[in-house]
Amino acid sequence: MTATQPTVILVHGAFADASSFRALYDELPNDLTVIAPPNPLRGLTNGDGAYLRGVIKEIDGPVLLVGHSYGGAVITAAGTADNVVGLVYLCGLAPDEGENANDLQSAFPSPGIVPYIVAHQLDPDAGPEFTLAAEGFHESFCADIPAGDARFMAMAQRPLAGIALAEAAPAPAWRSRPSWGVLGTADRCIDPGVHRFSYKRMGAQEVTELEGASHVVMLSRPQEVAAVVMTAVRSTTA
Repeated sequence: MTATQPTVILVHGAFADASSFRALYDELPNDLTVIAPPNPLRGLTNGDGAYLRGVIKEIDGPVLLVGHSYGGAVITAAGTADNVVGLVYLCGLAPDEGENANDLQSAFPSPGIVPYIVAHQLDPDAGPEFTLAAEGFHESFCADIPAGDARFMAMAQRPLAGIALAEAAPAPAWRSRPSWGVLGTADRCIDPGVHRFSYKRMGAQEVTELEGASHVVMLSRPQEVAAVVMTAVRSTTA
């Protein structure tokens, strides 16, 4: 019998896009099927979760979900699909049923991005959405990557709809799927305590703490993150 590796789906978070996974992608083996679809950042369940479930449904075979930041909440919501075999959280939010991202963060110190959050009302028929001010982007979001790369990310960032942070999560996939967690100890976007609490609550198979790493561990520490992803791939290969 030939072993079947899962397809790896990389799900980006707020203030970023799928290109934030390029460094990680380059560290993964060529024979691994990897896709990085856009995350709409419009809302947790009927928006982003439904979109990701549609992507998962098109894949014939097992799927391993990798979620960064708010993308962790999205894989939590969408990862109950039958062919999802595991979850990897990269500084990722992992709300429980009925909990939202704001609830999770409120029990921990206010993160360093707060002074730089900018609200916009671009669609008069929708709620507010948020970006990070360019002058604080490097310091608060990705302090351990080159300044030029940070400037590009700030320019190219995608806004997050406010409802995405306030919408209650459905039954979480981490209650029925194995999980792995990575956190940066110098994360200023989400307090590291949120990750430690979440990964312990979900009973993660393995938690990797990257000393001094910022929020964007997949960019600044891609080799170590790739090692965690491949551990999950091997564990979930049928």
